[in-house]
Amino acid sequence: MPRSDEAQAFFHAVYSAVQEIPPGKVTSYGHIAKLIGTPQRPRQVGVCLKHLPAADPSARFHHDNVPWQRVINAKGVISPRSQPSGARNQAAALQAEGVTVTSGALGELMVDFGEFGWFPRVLPSEEGGGVGLSEGEEDDEDELG
Repeated sequence: MPRSDEAQAFFHAVYSAVQEIPPGKVTSYGHIAKLIGTPQRPRQVGVCLKHLPAADPSARFHHDNVPWQRVINAKGVISPRSQPSGARNQAAALQAEGVTVTSGALGELMVDFGEFGWFPRVLPSEEGGGVGLSEGEEDDEDELG
């Protein structure tokens, strides 16, 4: 089913923002939503990443040019998938970039935002001379959301 123009614009905004996350860093679904001006839509960010096309050179955005693995939940946990291998694949992709992934008490796969977090106030492409936070630095708001 084709997407509406509004939905297509949202998907493109999400994918473009995710492309700006540096290798070896992670951020939350909520922070991507905040960066693109829709802080109330973190779950929809996850939906966009779920529907990211496989490697397809004809597609503007796809698995090979959007680092989907760099987006995790607000608690620093790799979100579970319907297939257990999905979270393990995401962990492996992050580890390949030098991100340390640990197992929590319940077996959840976790990343330390203090060490690997990326939470700028604005996207680097939109800074225009403005000063954002440095990598890993957090502002006073609940940006993890």
